[in-house]
Amino acid sequence: MTAHRSRALTGVVSAPGDKSMSHRALMLGSLAHGDTTIEGLLEGDDILATARAVQAFGATVQRTGDGSWRVEGRGGYRTPGGVIDCGNAGTGVRLLMGAAAGFDLSVTFDGDASLRKRPMKRVTDPLSDMGARFDWGGAEDRLPLTLHGGKLQAMVYRQPVASAQVKSAILLAGLNAAGETAVIEPEPSRDHTERMLRAFGVTVETVETVEGRVARLGGGQRLTGTHVAVPGDPSSAAFPLAAGLIVPGSAVTVEGVMLNPLRTGLFQTWIEMGANLTISNRRMAGGEEVGDVTARYSALKGIVVPPERAASMIDEYPILSATAAYAEGGTVMRGIGEMRVKESDRISLMAAGLAACGVKVDEETEGFIVAGALRVAGGATVRTAHDHRIAMSHLVLGLNAEEPVAVDDPGMIATSFPGFTELMQGLGASIERG
Repeated sequence: MTAHRSRALTGVVSAPGDKSMSHRALMLGSLAHGDTTIEGLLEGDDILATARAVQAFGATVQRTGDGSWRVEGRGGYRTPGGVIDCGNAGTGVRLLMGAAAGFDLSVTFDGDASLRKRPMKRVTDPLSDMGARFDWGGAEDRLPLTLHGGKLQAMVYRQPVASAQVKSAILLAGLNAAGETAVIEPEPSRDHTERMLRAFGVTVETVETVEGRVARLGGGQRLTGTHVAVPGDPSSAAFPLAAGLIVPGSAVTVEGVMLNPLRTGLFQTWIEMGANLTISNRRMAGGEEVGDVTARYSALKGIVVPPERAASMIDEYPILSATAAYAEGGTVMRGIGEMRVKESDRISLMAAGLAACGVKVDEETEGFIVAGALRVAGGATVRTAHDHRIAMSHLVLGLNAEEPVAVDDPGMIATSFPGFTELMQGLGASIERG
């Protein structure tokens, strides 16, 4: 897929449903007693893998319309009839391990070639401390693995690095553990699990302490089916908004974007860089504040991004680095080593892709520095390593580059943003297949 220099982008679009909340809505609905209805569910490949997984664990899952789903939970999980294939979904497999660990069952988890490269012990180690057992099917710390659950004991877990996936897996396991489970975070990570558990009737306490933010819940609580309205994903909204910032004359609005303060680090960073970014029509949806975000072409300046902001925008550093290429001066991004163990080594891939397009990049162990050039040469075909965010970030980069920018594997974009190409083309972006 190739992006060409485009004229001004204009229009109003809606963000796809939030990926993090979509995973959680399906899982909590499957753990609950009774029916859960979901509207605005992201129907990307990762989420569909989670839908198949919870059905294999015993829930009834039915698509009732565009983004509308019904989940009938039975209050627990049973041993599935086969391997749970999570595809490319790191969030899906890690949270499902936590949810399944509390039940007397055995289950094998696997995924695609990309997911098989991602570390799992960050989740399996604390779950093992609670009483779950794991057999590694291949290399230790990598999928496939087999989980043997049941008879868990609650624990207090101090996270070495803030991670919503690890926190959520432990809390989901704690639902069926004896005693009170608590997770202490050095920096707050996204809190969708805590918020949504409350919507399903679970008592979850969140407090700030000298050690960090603590989330705790007691075991043995009953989840009751409910209605979940999934707001727009700020991580997906970032791509059309970034295009609006870097293509001269553009004005792009994305409606219904989630504004959870633990997810808006990118917006804050852009504003500090001088972005003309405005938010209107603030309202509540699905227990989260949402709003309509408008990005207008802006003269950006490089900044030092505070490392402590990483937890609120770890998935957005690829698109931030693409916009930083058009800024005046360097943009320093550090404390983001977590990017190296996402769907790919995102630091390395973004650095290589930007460099191939003529942008000076200094790569470091825990981050990188993008030297804004104001003009980007382009003219490269970028290796994505099957990573959807690498692909979309470079396609946006190409919309104002002097020569076209191509990506080698756009198919994985559907894992998080089905309809990306059509949405961008509708705004006026010159993106073509082949």
